[in-house]
Amino acid sequence: MNAKMQKARDCSLDVLKPSAKDLQHGLDVHRNSVVVDAYGFGPSAAEDADRLLAAMEAGASPSEFQDLREDMTMTRFVNNEREQAEFKMAWDESGVTGTFRNAGEESQGALTLLKRLAHFTYVCDHLRDFTPKAVHPDDVITAKKANRHCYVLTCNGVPLTEQWKTVEEEMTYLTIFFQLGCRMMHLTYNRRNMLGDGCAEPANAGLSDFGRRVIAEMNRLGIIVDVAHSGWRTSLEAARASTRPIVASHTTCHALQHCCRAKPDEVIRAIIDGGGLIGICAIPAFLGGDGTIRALLDHIDYVVKTFGVDHVAIGTDTSYTSSASEFKKRLESHLTRNRPRFESFWPKDDPILAPEWQHDRQRLSLDWINWPLFTVGLVQRGYADADIQKIIGGNMLRVARAVSKDT
Repeated sequence: MNAKMQKARDCSLDVLKPSAKDLQHGLDVHRNSVVVDAYGFGPSAAEDADRLLAAMEAGASPSEFQDLREDMTMTRFVNNEREQAEFKMAWDESGVTGTFRNAGEESQGALTLLKRLAHFTYVCDHLRDFTPKAVHPDDVITAKKANRHCYVLTCNGVPLTEQWKTVEEEMTYLTIFFQLGCRMMHLTYNRRNMLGDGCAEPANAGLSDFGRRVIAEMNRLGIIVDVAHSGWRTSLEAARASTRPIVASHTTCHALQHCCRAKPDEVIRAIIDGGGLIGICAIPAFLGGDGTIRALLDHIDYVVKTFGVDHVAIGTDTSYTSSASEFKKRLESHLTRNRPRFESFWPKDDPILAPEWQHDRQRLSLDWINWPLFTVGLVQRGYADADIQKIIGGNMLRVARAVSKDT
């Protein structure tokens, strides 16, 4: 474990203060379990600052520059020896078997989504002995037995042709992206689209007729419907429209923290009545409380006590960033302030914008590298080993099997 990892680990231990017995038992349970991040990013590489500066000086456009940065953080560990070593170390220290990896940008444009999907297809192809692509839930089990890790590829949007001629033609790319390995898709992001309202829209208009057709096609193909960024009514109606379990892969409980990304009990109930689950994220502003690992455990407790242990997972919505990422500071004086991207829309009173949720102690205690301590925290709270194994992986695999067209 490097110094950056150790700092995050020490911070989380300082928050939890587990006994030696609970710490050892939790680490043993974690090591012996199939651990699945219901939605996350895994380890990210550092940018090559020299190459970015050269691109900027050569007149790269903002979108070209952003694409280059994404490519570096998402793939540089394939060919860079230093980055690959830290990438592998982070995976091993996390103890995560597989993560449902955001491999599609916040969009419905097929070409936009394809760029990020290509990055992780490339990673899985070239590092297949360490992080292969999982296209069936059993592939995650196989990875665990082989002492490997894996990506299950997801999209932050449903790929559409955007020609609006026929419903069937609009949905053509769903089959293509499924064939490319995508196994979960967001119905909406923060804003409204043709499927329904996103979580940050004030109207809360719900699911469209077209959205219902898309859900039916996702059910047919075996793609998990994800409503993490969908509005409350959209989420509720999606749960009722789907014939397969759906998920809110990285969210929180509105009963504990007011936040547009959280889900109220009515929505959670609809999701679990259909066999789905709620993934609790590791974002301090969405968790509330003290914003640390304790707050994450509080949300898990709430779902278990209110809805049952079979319907909660952890979808961190975070990554481990390379310790060399500090070099990006060299770029700060060269970067200009751009307008917010279209999908990055948050209500002005949303807690994510408040400064009290930006403290290092909160962020470090929830660092992706601290996955083993999430398990330790569950041991401290008295969960049985079998229930812990459901929360840290088993529940998400159950949903994936229920949705898979191969089962």
